[in-house]
Amino acid sequence: MKKNKNLTSLDDFIEKEVGPMGSKKRNKFEIEYEAFKLGLLLQQARKERGLTQVQVAEFAGTNKSYISKLEKNLKDIRFSTLHRIITEGLGGHLNISINF
Repeated sequence: MKKNKNLTSLDDFIEKEVGPMGSKKRNKFEIEYEAFKLGLLLQQARKERGLTQVQVAEFAGTNKSYISKLEKNLKDIRFSTLHRIITEGLGGHLNISINF
């Protein structure tokens, strides 16, 4: 397989455009990316369960607007609220890990 000299890996692209790991700009990017992933995970889980944002909100004791903002990464979330949305709203289980 030929290697295309015009292609760049995602890691190299991020390094060039955002900065090296440990830089202030890169740290901000990584934090925002994690929040984006959380919103996407919530949206995917909701769709896999066949639920609307309204249903998840009702089950979790919040409102549709809040669920929508979380899915679009427009709102910060408290851990207790995240736990409630996952367990009561989606009927799931929250797993947490710390990676270094």
